[in-house]
Amino acid sequence: MTGCDDVNGIVVGIDGSEASRAALRWATDQAHSLGTQVVAVHAWEAAPAAPYAPVAARPTPAAQRERAAELLAATVRETFGPRVDPAVRAVLVEGPPARVLLQQAHSALLLALGLRRHGQGELPAVGPVGRECLRHATVPVVTVPAHDRTTAPLRAVEDTAAVGKDVA
Repeated sequence: MTGCDDVNGIVVGIDGSEASRAALRWATDQAHSLGTQVVAVHAWEAAPAAPYAPVAARPTPAAQRERAAELLAATVRETFGPRVDPAVRAVLVEGPPARVLLQQAHSALLLALGLRRHGQGELPAVGPVGRECLRHATVPVVTVPAHDRTTAPLRAVEDTAAVGKDVA
């Protein structure tokens, strides 16, 4: 890529949702236009075990990390298919999602986050991680809504009044 090596390109928050896949697709298109890379970041935290749970039932931190890595890899594969775009680099980081995304995006061109629909007919809403990123980011934050499979895709509209006329 022709982008700056000291810049983290476009950072995308990945949580396995359709919204994060939409953000990853959008960010990859933008990265090609800007000549930079995409850093797909999944933050994970070791879940505290209930003190009454049997020791054998508690997932180890290594097992939790492995599950997080699988989620990140599966999301990237589901987004791009078998040929992952070479501009995309997947990064797994332990820590609270908002803090991790803000740290990763500190030297980025921008941070891209997915927006989820929360109900029938509702507009996409920003969740707690997105709100924290919007509040504290030092770079532009772009929110990308998940693709709504119930609506027709947008199409270009042709101005029939201008067809066949000289437009100066």
